[in-house]
Amino acid sequence: MGEVVSQEAALPGDTALGQHGLRSRDKLARIPVKIVPASAGETLPKPSWLRARPLMSTTVAAVAAVLREHRLHSVCEEAMCPNIGECFAQRTATFMIMGGLCTRRCPFCDVAHGRPAPLDADEPAHLASAVAALGLRHVVITSVDRDNLRDGGAGHFAQCVAQVRARVPGIGVEILTPDFRGRIDRALDALSVAWPDVFNHNVETVPSLYRAARPGADYLGSLALLARAKAANAALVTKSGLMVGLGETDAQLLATMRDLRAHDVEVLTIGQYLAPSRFHLPVRRYLPPGEFAALREAGLQMGFREVVAGPLVRSSYHAAQTVEAARNAG
Repeated sequence: MGEVVSQEAALPGDTALGQHGLRSRDKLARIPVKIVPASAGETLPKPSWLRARPLMSTTVAAVAAVLREHRLHSVCEEAMCPNIGECFAQRTATFMIMGGLCTRRCPFCDVAHGRPAPLDADEPAHLASAVAALGLRHVVITSVDRDNLRDGGAGHFAQCVAQVRARVPGIGVEILTPDFRGRIDRALDALSVAWPDVFNHNVETVPSLYRAARPGADYLGSLALLARAKAANAALVTKSGLMVGLGETDAQLLATMRDLRAHDVEVLTIGQYLAPSRFHLPVRRYLPPGEFAALREAGLQMGFREVVAGPLVRSSYHAAQTVEAARNAG
């Protein structure tokens, strides 16, 4: 794999805060599967039980100010997470490193797409300072996809982990990584310099929906990444996440869960897909809370050490409590 993916050559560049790039309809215009926007009559009404807590503006603004001061992104903001008010109110955030522009165009996500700027060598130090300023005891670090880098950004992840640990001794560190697109050996070598406590990579959906939902990704490659991370460091807690509502069947969900267990994944999150706009993949069904509870029970019976499932659950939701529960279950 070369340094730069050729299709990115004419894309807009990143800025200091990564606010430019392609979103929504413009971002999705060139993906291999055409998305037909849902008409008003086809859009499923959002159920009454699917409601996020209202944003707590004072606390949200305070946390956002810390992020801006240290020139950082949060996936909470970039991905329009429905739990942003709750998490920011608890003084927690999932930090998104390596800029605000992603090299992929996944049609379930509205993180901006474009040609990213070079890595900021000072970002690991800025991240560590922000974590210390927020008084965190467990931090989640994720990133945009950086297919333009030889190691997919794994070395930058390791630098961030090392600097956070040096600044805040004893902190729990979780990383939520991209798939590193066929460069697993190189990525794991880079990560081995500073392993996290939790290695998280989301498979997102069932394999039959990969071409539509994750263009450029490979289901078996994602499973292999999770299994090989655990094999490289048995002390890691391995974790993955699934969305529901993209058109998958219950049988497909259960089969994917079994695949994850067969590849040594210990913690699973399952949440409801919510379309960021009418130009993204439409929601095909809303699962009621009782069905999420059934999925959690099925996962525990498969041998997952912890399963967090619910309409508003996202990969980093209650991350510290989840890993503690998983360790206690082990």
